[in-house]
Amino acid sequence: MLRSHNCGELTTQHLGQEVELAGWIHSYRNLGGLLFLDLRDRYGLTQLTISPESAELLVQASKLRQEWVIGVKGTVQARPETMVNKNMATGAIEVAVTELVIHSRAEELPFPIANEKILAETAEALRLKYRFLDLRRPKLQEMLAKKAKFIQYIRQYFIERDFVEISTPILANSSPEGARDFLIPSRLFPGKFYALPQAPQQFKQLLMVAGMDRYFQVAPCFRDEDTRVDRHYGEFYQLDMEMSFVDQEDIFAVMEPLMVDLTERFSEKKIIKMGSNNRFIRLSWRQAMTEYGSDKPDIRYELKIKALTEIFSRTSFSVFAESLASGGVIHALKIEGGAKLTRKQLDVLIDLAKRRGLGGLATFGLDTAGEIKSSFAKFLGDSEISSIKHELKLEPGDMALFASGDWLTVCKALGAVRIAIANELNLIDNNLAAWLWIVDYPMFEDSELEPGRIDFGHNPFSMPQGGMEALETQKPLEILAYQYDLVLNGFEISSGAVRNHNPEVMYKAFEIAGYGHEEVDRRFGAMISAFKYGAPPHAGNAPGIDRLLMVLNDWDSIRDIYAFPKDGQGRDVMMDSPSEVDEKQLNELKIKNVG
Repeated sequence: MLRSHNCGELTTQHLGQEVELAGWIHSYRNLGGLLFLDLRDRYGLTQLTISPESAELLVQASKLRQEWVIGVKGTVQARPETMVNKNMATGAIEVAVTELVIHSRAEELPFPIANEKILAETAEALRLKYRFLDLRRPKLQEMLAKKAKFIQYIRQYFIERDFVEISTPILANSSPEGARDFLIPSRLFPGKFYALPQAPQQFKQLLMVAGMDRYFQVAPCFRDEDTRVDRHYGEFYQLDMEMSFVDQEDIFAVMEPLMVDLTERFSEKKIIKMGSNNRFIRLSWRQAMTEYGSDKPDIRYELKIKALTEIFSRTSFSVFAESLASGGVIHALKIEGGAKLTRKQLDVLIDLAKRRGLGGLATFGLDTAGEIKSSFAKFLGDSEISSIKHELKLEPGDMALFASGDWLTVCKALGAVRIAIANELNLIDNNLAAWLWIVDYPMFEDSELEPGRIDFGHNPFSMPQGGMEALETQKPLEILAYQYDLVLNGFEISSGAVRNHNPEVMYKAFEIAGYGHEEVDRRFGAMISAFKYGAPPHAGNAPGIDRLLMVLNDWDSIRDIYAFPKDGQGRDVMMDSPSEVDEKQLNELKIKNVG
């Protein structure tokens, strides 16, 4: 070993001991011939001193610069009382150097490592280009170490519950999971392609058919999706789990204690709003959309949306009457103390609603004296005004924003307005964690790309509630599925479902979504075939590990959780990826570059 201790462990208990340390020079100070060096490794900092009495050593040390890698031998001694740094684990000691060796030199850095303030202002593109330097920062090293412990705890949790960790293939087949595949051309079979798995969905269901009734893995997943704050480009990791002979309740019973443990062990947040028997709250998808305008609502703050369509069933207010005549709804968002919002703030909210598909927002509130302040009260009857006050429980100083239109547009628009108001009024408490399940998702939805076509609303392998009877007798958009999402503080953490293990039910579900038998067999032949040989009822889910860790710790970007992340455009600027390849490689794959 080139060191006897690391740079974060020496204390006054080591006084007088001869030690060997190695690391990077974090800072360098020359005080009239007395040199002070802060030596850094991933464990911390240790102050080194080189005195003028060591003339030869002083000459050697005078050549040192920041980020040079050195090794030293010396004696642990107490710092002078006036120089004790109580903010450092090693702040009470220093090492008087007697020997020094330079392991490697460092060129001038493209950005400072030791100055966090300047580093925070350094362009992300530059830091990503030199990611190996950026990773020397203690903050990022702590994040990666925390992620490792996070995954270790997850593994131990499932192993203790008799789950078997199984790795599924990376080279797989293309599957309609809802995002673009990454395709890999086959050299041995020209014209055919592998696909990197968007999720191990089919494989884990095949494991259930095989009798591996409790499976999990920390699974790499690949999706060609645009980046956002909680989604890393191209690749991410999820806790993939599946169980046989279970229903939805069994999945919840396994996942909830784990999420509580992870919250308490790996964050400083306090869990709030638990339901009865200390279980997570559950909301149906329709209830969540109606009350919060989102299928991943942040319930740390109230701001509930209220459906008030019935109040205006005979209204003479033309805007509302026209919406109702075309099958629309009228919802309102009450803001306690909202009367204090300025005209400019209201205009911003109205503009947001318009960008989300509404014609605008109507306002109705009470000033501090209890007098009505409204943009449309003059068009309302006394009974409507009375009902508004009663249903919204308006108090002096409160305001409500009204929206009318088709149900889904109204819900989504007011949901966006709700979030904007919470940010504007500082209603979000980052010290809290509010978990909940969203259940009863629609099995199908109208296609956004092809009007008149029906698409799967969620996971295509989910079991419809009511089974084959529901598929044959109900309208497609009215069929619910045994699908569920786990939500934390406004972020979708996990999706899951009770799986469709019946081949005939699966064929029928895909038929409704426009897939014939041949297409289903071509895409999912292995799974369909397996189900014909005896498939157990099974269910599972797959929380996103990186996203969960980010939300629990309020980290700014999911990219920081990856050792070597892609940038916002999906490039690895450090390794120059994606890159061109040799013509010879393309020829081997029978691919012609037409770009």
